[in-house]
Amino acid sequence: MAQRNQEKGVTGSAPVVTEPGRVRNVVLVGHSGAGKTTLVEALLAASGTIGRAGTVTDGTTVCDHDPAAVRQQRSVSVCCAPLLHRDVKINLLDTPGYGDFVGELRAGLRAADAALFVVSAVDGMDAATAALWEECAAVDMPRAVAVARLDHPRADFDEAVALCQRVFGDNVLPLYLPMLGDDGVSVVGLMGLITRRVFDYSAGLPAAVREPDPEHLPAIVEARNELIEGIIAESEDETLMDRYLGGEEIDAEVLVTDLEKAVARGHFYPVVPVCAETGVGLDVLLDGLVSAFPSPLEHELPAVTGVDGSPRPPLDCDPDGPLVAEVVKTTVDRHVGRVSLVRVFSGTLRPDQVIHVSGHGMAERGHPDHDADERVGHLYSPLGAALREVPAVIAGDICAITKSGSAETGDTISAKEEPLLVAPWEMPEPLLPVAIVAKSRADEDALARNLARLVAGDPTLRLERNAETHQLVLWCMGEAHADVLLDRLRAGGVELETEPVRVALRETFTVAAKGHGRHVKQSGGHGQYAVCDIEVEPLPRGAGFEFVDKVVGGAVPHNYIPSVEKGVRAQMERGLVAGCPVVDLRVTLFDGKAHSVDSSDAAFQTAGALALRDAAEKGGQPTLLEPVDEVTIRVPDSSVGAVMGDLSGRRGRVLGTEPDPDAEGRTLVRAEVPATELLRYAVELRSMTAGTGTFRREFARYEPMPPHLADQFRKEHSART
Repeated sequence: MAQRNQEKGVTGSAPVVTEPGRVRNVVLVGHSGAGKTTLVEALLAASGTIGRAGTVTDGTTVCDHDPAAVRQQRSVSVCCAPLLHRDVKINLLDTPGYGDFVGELRAGLRAADAALFVVSAVDGMDAATAALWEECAAVDMPRAVAVARLDHPRADFDEAVALCQRVFGDNVLPLYLPMLGDDGVSVVGLMGLITRRVFDYSAGLPAAVREPDPEHLPAIVEARNELIEGIIAESEDETLMDRYLGGEEIDAEVLVTDLEKAVARGHFYPVVPVCAETGVGLDVLLDGLVSAFPSPLEHELPAVTGVDGSPRPPLDCDPDGPLVAEVVKTTVDRHVGRVSLVRVFSGTLRPDQVIHVSGHGMAERGHPDHDADERVGHLYSPLGAALREVPAVIAGDICAITKSGSAETGDTISAKEEPLLVAPWEMPEPLLPVAIVAKSRADEDALARNLARLVAGDPTLRLERNAETHQLVLWCMGEAHADVLLDRLRAGGVELETEPVRVALRETFTVAAKGHGRHVKQSGGHGQYAVCDIEVEPLPRGAGFEFVDKVVGGAVPHNYIPSVEKGVRAQMERGLVAGCPVVDLRVTLFDGKAHSVDSSDAAFQTAGALALRDAAEKGGQPTLLEPVDEVTIRVPDSSVGAVMGDLSGRRGRVLGTEPDPDAEGRTLVRAEVPATELLRYAVELRSMTAGTGTFRREFARYEPMPPHLADQFRKEHSART
């Protein structure tokens, strides 16, 4: 790791704090390309944490150290980058902006106490960012806005602010205005609206603070009045508005104090212009993060229970309280093994401490419930991929632990003497299946090892070993997510390929038919003899299987009748014409023959299977049934028409629409759609709705597949076999 530290230009030791009030946990969110990672890099350089800022295009940034992030030139995982400013430790959590990595984003939100929305002055924002703002609003998370990329020729700060106000709503107001240079294009400084001072960056950081030029005053006065009215409206001092309207000059310190309180409560959202390339606004932004954003002492902590689900008192952010922490991210480093990013909510985590690791509630995604006692080795302050050892980590802070044998993303770390469980955060359901196949037997072993690591670190991944289609399926958030997962498997030494995902179908009879099964072998040694006659009748959909004994006169000895049923059931599992299980039928055994010496259980099982196959041939080809899912799609009102038209093309039946009760301007579309038409729906819905559409699915029933698709499926099955 020392070599990696040198490559990234890490300077000095890790910042260590002993009081939760001196910590700020800030997650940076925004659409892909808004400039989050570049801004974090610039803040690290401005604070002296690194000697020189890297670039995304060169793959030299602290946060985008993952090989997949370097290749794609965009963040693919949450990353922690702490710095020290004004004796306060700021843990910056850089998150991916692309929708496929929403699980990483939610991990960052869980670890943070406030959110900094990074909005591009060039490209604005996407609808997913607007939806995330509402999500933060639902939990009163404090928010601020950084308008970035001011150095771009097409940058428009005023339009970016206007967009934020339209999308984010009230109380989104700038604290500073950009100041242009002599060329009328480049941004060389900021005009402070509360202080009425100019911050001039012409000579670099730190800014030179001076009085504004006369030509700047009209813009400052107009924007300042609007800002002051917004601050006063949120003030706890009810007399302040009357004093302001009466013409009294409100002291700047009073305004700043009220501003900081409103931001910490999540009721006011300051906008700060920044430029990572030139350094404009970086020191001002750092000051704002320290003074206006809440410490962990002011942020509500998640609920906890006993491991058995028993209630526990609410947590306090107290270094002397019971130890409660959460693994917000787990990765596997080639040099140090498993690395877990941990947010400590209560207590103090120390080296060589025995801890209890609990993970519950994720079994359906391949994370079995687990509890284990482990000894913590060293504690580290992570800076991207670099790990710097620290002596202890108090409540409110973030750290990394290594070489844990059981810790997975979302697990709770607590004291061995008092195991606890933190309420899990909500994770979206992965809905894009990707079937993978190892190229050789050796690759199968390597694949099993690497899949365990992937599942441990990514709760948005669901691993399915489908017993019916005999496929290994990764359920992913989208194509970009799938690409990253496949890259990580290959980087682990696994040679693999992908193949089309197969949907598990069913076969059934549509007409009654009789079948004759004869299994007779008498060539040398002990012979085999069994004959049975059956009648097959279709049952209503979902009725299952019935076996009826109507043998008279002992034509089939009583002790062999269960053997016939067993043989029929075995053939039903294997399928008749397409290798799919047979369902919804009644089989009646009405005649047969036996031999006193050569008949056996095995012979009558074989005869029963042959009789069912004979009935299928005589009754015509069995019908293929495909699963139909009930789908609920959440889309903006403007996309409803396109989505409903697309559903029609997927053989879907729209059941109805209704306004989304949780979000204005959005609609819930309910439909029934064959599962075979939903294999890539996660990708196509995102394309139709500009990344804002989501859906969930639930199995409804099986229905007959159209004949032309059934014929195609049978041909594909024959080709595979």
